[in-house]
Amino acid sequence: MAPRDGDGWLDCNCGSKHWGLYGAAGLLLLRESQVLLQHRAPWVHNGDTWGIPGGARDSHESYLEAALREAHEEIGISTSEVEVLSESCQEHGGWSYHTVIARALPECDPIAANQESVEVRWVERSEVSALALHPAFGKNWGKLLEILQTLP
Repeated sequence: MAPRDGDGWLDCNCGSKHWGLYGAAGLLLLRESQVLLQHRAPWVHNGDTWGIPGGARDSHESYLEAALREAHEEIGISTSEVEVLSESCQEHGGWSYHTVIARALPECDPIAANQESVEVRWVERSEVSALALHPAFGKNWGKLLEILQTLP
């Protein structure tokens, strides 16, 4: 079991190439009526778009572990700074992306912690669609917004 054995491209049954040999996961972080979005660096896949911190899941990780690890790497937060509320899965036929939805606790102070991020920003939910969104995140935003409206 390699520590980072999930990195790599996979040809999916849906006809697309996806990053993450064992799937991928990301963290949708909430603070009141806002969500935290990551402006992706121009050099990454689908760069210069807005999305959530996330990436490839390793073979030994749960989707929750992968999402929280990626959030730590990309926005510098720890698991103790969030309260996990829900999860959503996009199934692509042989590959899946899990979005972990969590509330930021008061001590949570995300930053652009590595070169994959140009910046991170709290964005009102009603303004998310106006941004240049990562294609997969943009396609899933409506479903995620429906989930957010059911959370306390």
